[in-house]
Amino acid sequence: MPRPVRVIWINTIEYICSKLIKMEVIKTNIEGVVIIEPRIFRDDRGYFFESFSQRDFQEKVCNTVFVQDNESKSSYGVLRGLHFQKPPYAQSKLVRVIKGAVLDVAVDIRKGSPTFGQHVAVELTEDNHRQFFIPRGFAHGFSVLTDEVIFQYKCDNFYAPQSEGALAWDDPDLGIDWRIPTDKVLLSEKDRHHSRLRDAERLFDYNEKLY
Repeated sequence: MPRPVRVIWINTIEYICSKLIKMEVIKTNIEGVVIIEPRIFRDDRGYFFESFSQRDFQEKVCNTVFVQDNESKSSYGVLRGLHFQKPPYAQSKLVRVIKGAVLDVAVDIRKGSPTFGQHVAVELTEDNHRQFFIPRGFAHGFSVLTDEVIFQYKCDNFYAPQSEGALAWDDPDLGIDWRIPTDKVLLSEKDRHHSRLRDAERLFDYNEKLY
């Protein structure tokens, strides 16, 4: 008597994702600073996407390894930045929004860089699922555009308070439009007192190897 055939049902979305999932890497006007858009699979239950793959990230974006994940919650008008860590504790960040919307900004602070002092700004929202990669050698900040934001980011170096660096969010030489009225900006006490880029004591050297 023939043995019964066992039928294994494979969930279609998860199966397709395991075979086809890719992320789109969008270049910006500054080399190395990129926007990442995941491929999202939707059905009547909701959606699924792979938010991070170390293998794909190293292959398509940057050959680094993330060691720390952070999360913050903020209300409308909160502005965090512009922050960085100095060598030898320089950090790359991969950031995204879980809830709400932010304007996320990366500023090139590598002396000698052809794009020194220039910035890239991108809107990250819970709906577009975009991620933003900020390499070492850049200052980073974001402003909160909605009533509430939950913000997550990966770092490729551990937090080192002795290596903290920061720039003034409203440095006129940077010309960043944070997309919130100045009188609505909410800052930490520390972020009220950072220097302008031209007055910063120690930055990065474009010719310095950071990875």
